[in-house]
Amino acid sequence: MEKGRKAVVVSALQFACTDDVSTNVATAERLVRDAHGKGANVILIQELFEGYYFCQAQREDHFQRARPYKDHPTIKRMQELAKELGVVLPVSFFEEANNAHYNSVAIIDADGTDLGLYRKSHIPDGPGYQEKFYFNPGDTGFKVFQTKFAKIGVAICWDQWFPEAARAMVLQGAEILFYPTAIGSEPQDTGLDSCDHWKRVMQGHAGANLVPLVASNRIGREIIDTEHGKSEITFYGNSFIAGPTGEIVVGADSKEEDVLLAKFDLDKIKSKRHSWGVFRDRRPELYKVLLTLDGRNPSP
Repeated sequence: MEKGRKAVVVSALQFACTDDVSTNVATAERLVRDAHGKGANVILIQELFEGYYFCQAQREDHFQRARPYKDHPTIKRMQELAKELGVVLPVSFFEEANNAHYNSVAIIDADGTDLGLYRKSHIPDGPGYQEKFYFNPGDTGFKVFQTKFAKIGVAICWDQWFPEAARAMVLQGAEILFYPTAIGSEPQDTGLDSCDHWKRVMQGHAGANLVPLVASNRIGREIIDTEHGKSEITFYGNSFIAGPTGEIVVGADSKEEDVLLAKFDLDKIKSKRHSWGVFRDRRPELYKVLLTLDGRNPSP
C-alpha cells in the first residue's frame, strides 16, 4: 500500500461465460471499466473466465485451451487495460508450461506490470469438477504480491476451502485475500447446494485472519459433452466481499451479472488485527501435525 494511503476500494465481478474467448474477454473488460468508473482500485475477475468450465469432462481436446504464460494474449490485453485505468487485476488462465499444465493467475499491477504468477495448489477431482485430469498441482506455494494499493494474497477456487492457505498468505503480510472461483451445482446430486457452506468457509478465513476477502464466481448454465454423455452445471454466483470480522459487506445473487464494490481502511484494519492478538498468541511449534496427512506428529 502506498505510503499514507488508507482507503482501498476492491471489486468482485460476476458474469456468465460463453465458450468464445473474445466474447468473454470483452465482457470482463466491460465490467472492469464499470468497476473502475465506480472507484475500484483492485478488481477480481472469476476463475478461467476465457471460456466454459471445461473440467466437467475428461477430454484431450480441451488441452488446446491452454496457453503459455509468456506473451499470453489475454494477460497482455489485461496489462494494457490495467495501465490505462490504473487498477490492479488478478487474471486467471489455463497455463501450459512445456508438458505441465496449471490453473494459474497472473497479478497485474496498476501500471501494467506483471508482478508474477500463482499456480493453484489444491486440485479437486469429483463429478463435474475433474481438474486433476488437466492440472498439475501448483508449485509456486502461497504467495503475496505488493501492488500499488495493497499487499494482496490470491488463491484459486478449491484453495478457498483450506484455512491453511489463507493463514499462510496473511502470515506473509497479505492485507486482502482474493479468490477467483467457478462453483455451482453438483451433477451427481441435484439436491446438493454448497453455496452457503462455500460462503461461510471464506467468511471464517476473513474473520480468523482479520482481513477483507473478495470472492468472484460465475453464473449461468453450462453443458459440456463428456465421454459419458452431456454434463451440466448451473453456477450459483453469489460473489461477495467480506470484511475483517467475516461479515458480508456486499454480495451478488445467483443469476444476475454484477459488479460489487467495498471500501476498506487498511490502516485501521491493521491496528485491529494487531491488537486482537491472534497472531501474537500463535504457537507454531505446536502445529507440526499440520505437516502430516494422517494426523500423527512428525519426528522432531
